[in-house]
Amino acid sequence: MTEATDLLALDRQVCFALSIASRGVIGLYRPLLQPLGLTHPQYLAMLALWQHEPLSVKELGELLQLDAGTLSPLLKRLQGLGYIHRERSSADERALRVTLTPEGRRLRGEAEKIPPAIVARLGMSLDELQDLHQALTRVIEATRRAHQPG
Repeated sequence: MTEATDLLALDRQVCFALSIASRGVIGLYRPLLQPLGLTHPQYLAMLALWQHEPLSVKELGELLQLDAGTLSPLLKRLQGLGYIHRERSSADERALRVTLTPEGRRLRGEAEKIPPAIVARLGMSLDELQDLHQALTRVIEATRRAHQPG
């Protein structure tokens, strides 16, 4: 069997390419996020809050596709950094509401430098990156459908 016809050839696996690409891209973010005191998952949470604040913890988890066990410690760290507040909702005491602090809002200005820096580090055109984003969005939707029962 040649590598071109081997269904188990490592370099033909979508999962392998996605895994390597993901680690590589997140690695590019690390030195840019470090001065802000953020990890990549924390940065994603801040992006969601800058776009949609206020959010319940449940809503934030849905947007980030993270479970409560993963999201809760992440939010505690962001609160410890002084970027967010978590408080019980006045409408529903069971729900935690997440809002940005003034420092969290200020951080957005610094974070606006990150996307152009990533584009520059990747050395890809905006058209290529938009095409990649669209393809990955289709993969995400396909996997979501595949995981649905029935």
